[in-house]
Amino acid sequence: MLKTIPNQITIARLLSVPLLMYLILSDSNIGRIFAVILFFLAAVSDAVDGYIARSFNQTSVFGQFADPIADKLLISGALIAFVQLGELTAAAVMALIAREFLVTGLRIVAVHEGQIITASILGKLKTLSHMVLVLIVLAARSFPLGPGGEIAKTWALVLAIVLSVISGAEYFYRSRRLFV
Repeated sequence: MLKTIPNQITIARLLSVPLLMYLILSDSNIGRIFAVILFFLAAVSDAVDGYIARSFNQTSVFGQFADPIADKLLISGALIAFVQLGELTAAAVMALIAREFLVTGLRIVAVHEGQIITASILGKLKTLSHMVLVLIVLAARSFPLGPGGEIAKTWALVLAIVLSVISGAEYFYRSRRLFV
């Protein structure tokens, strides 16, 4: 199953994480511009591999495992690099990453109980908000966006945190029977 196109796209996204972090932390403007391009392509590839897998009946256990891991590593890698650069605070990034650990742990408990927790629309919106946040921070570092860039970054961060909390709470609410 690793030879399917969706799985190859997922593997490429996984392998892009170290390069993305290197480019984000680059002192060169061209490196930062390449970071914007690479992150955008990786973010789009997440939708593409899912679409191909469903449309051509190429879903697999590997894909169900690796695809969300690739997303989490891609976004977390960028967020951690932003903390190093002083673009985001460690507390804000920790709030975003903690939700990922909590929901992943919840899914592990559910699997142990013979249940599958599927992604909700709020979870998908949360992922989209994280991708938008990363793109805005990358764009503000690479292009002269002026004060509008800082305002957009602040609002994107607030939205990402709010959607992380709400979607995380929704997953736990939907799975509350696991804990009784």
